[in-house]
Amino acid sequence: MNINVSPPKIGSNLRQQYATRSIFFTAGLGMASWAPLIPFVKSRLTIDDGTLGLLLFCIAAGSMLVMPFTGRSIAKFGCRTLILVCAVVFCLILPFMMYASSPVEIGGALLVFGAVNGLLDVSMNAQAVIVERESGQARMSGFHGFYSIGSVAGAGGVSLLLWAGLMPLPATLLIVALIALVVMQAGGHLLAKGPQETGESGGTFQALSHPGILFIAVLCFFIFLIEGAMLDWSAVFLHAERGMEKSHAGFGYTLYSIAVALGRLYGDRLVNAVGRQRMLMLGSTCAAVGLLLIVSVDLPGVALAGFILAGIGLSNIVPILFTAAGNQPDVPSSYALSAVTLIGYTGLLSGPALIGFIAHHSSLTVAFSTGVVIMLLVCSSGRRITR
Repeated sequence: MNINVSPPKIGSNLRQQYATRSIFFTAGLGMASWAPLIPFVKSRLTIDDGTLGLLLFCIAAGSMLVMPFTGRSIAKFGCRTLILVCAVVFCLILPFMMYASSPVEIGGALLVFGAVNGLLDVSMNAQAVIVERESGQARMSGFHGFYSIGSVAGAGGVSLLLWAGLMPLPATLLIVALIALVVMQAGGHLLAKGPQETGESGGTFQALSHPGILFIAVLCFFIFLIEGAMLDWSAVFLHAERGMEKSHAGFGYTLYSIAVALGRLYGDRLVNAVGRQRMLMLGSTCAAVGLLLIVSVDLPGVALAGFILAGIGLSNIVPILFTAAGNQPDVPSSYALSAVTLIGYTGLLSGPALIGFIAHHSSLTVAFSTGVVIMLLVCSSGRRITR
């Protein structure tokens, strides 16, 4: 499986790199700022948990619905246009969700919110692949690291504003103002066009017929599955299997998230130093060791250390896979990225349900143990992905 990278001038596109980091930051900022607002929306609409679950599924549904058309949209309109349109819609839809007065209205808003997130996800990664290729060095991990920073800023910033007594709408407007400011500064340095490639087009689903893209997409499915399980089941696992207090059980995912963010910020240096193949194998091995500690040692402190190791190991795998997908010689990167992102999102959505199914028929320990097997399989695939 070859990665076709033309000889670039190292460091020749610094402005495009800064602009790409800014967009990844705003994507994380906009998405994560919604999380602290959910209880307020639930209370205002007086809905139960079941209805809230259905409404939140609209975010995933919107993303999944738009994914098959994202590659063609990038090829037609270019990265800059799509990214700017997504930023504008983000700035409009976030305040609207604070005004929505019925489940139908908020459901429609969340559907649009999810669609914009899916479109932005693929288009900014398409930009990132081109910018990384032209820079001559690994950059993808750093771009994704800024998404993590944006997520922390979005969730933490809104939470602090609400804690300080600000109402949800003013807090949201402050986030919108920050998004607008960052995007205005970065917009002039975004890529006007999408990837200019000669590979066979045909759409997202046809890209999946390419063996290399399909293989990477399957790996993304499993990695996103583990990430979804970490989000939804880590606190439950620490409370039910390791006896941690409910008030402390969230520290597992907190430490995991910090480890992912730090791992991505330093990931490019490591990739440039040791290469993508070694980095993929080291990362998956580190994640496997972390998951093994989580499931095999009945001590909360060891489990927390396991979450840190898992976060460090997983942090750079998706960026490496996205780079590999975006540089396949026979498939335009816009279609390749939309294909692997679509399958990856499927894993993110189905992961928590699969973990719950396994746990119901055995235990959470057994369910988390499947992650060890997955990471060992990813490790064994390193040579095929990166050669």
